Amino acid sequence: MHIKISIKEQKLHVYQDDNVWVKSFVISTAEKGPGQNKGSFCTPLGQHIVRAKIGNGAPLFAQFIARRLTGKIWNSTMSGSNSKEDWILTRILWLSGLEVGFNRLGTQDTMQRFIYIHGTNDLAHLGQPKSHGCIRMDNYDIIDLFDQINVGDHVLINEI
Repeated sequence: MHIKISIKEQKLHVYQDDNVWVKSFVISTAEKGPGQNKGSFCTPLGQHIVRAKIGNGAPLFAQFIARRLTGKIWNSTMSGSNSKEDWILTRILWLSGLEVGFNRLGTQDTMQRFIYIHGTNDLAHLGQPKSHGCIRMDNYDIIDLFDQINVGDHVLINEI
């Protein structure tokens, strides 16, 4: 399996190895647009792999901080109207860049920037660029994706 993420469409597309489309999901990428640099709060472009899968078997809406379960289960009363709050929920697919000097190593390293595909508390803004750099998904959708994807699967993030 491999993933293609379209910043323009705000969609994540899953393909089988022979480029046969399997499924698409509505996502939210960075509010500040695409970009590679550490501290930019942008979504990195280019070729990546899934470096780690975190949260297998965790409860729906389980909160993670620093890739560890907190024991909290998110519900809508916890966030209120504060869409700036960026909870990492349910599952994490941690990305690592493959292009040295572009999204790997130095000041542009996707993995060192802790860029994930993850469940979100900000469901109202899916389909719009609102994240802090990660790729946010509906919590049911991230479970579906998590179960289809393996460590080492390729992820292409592009602007189109």
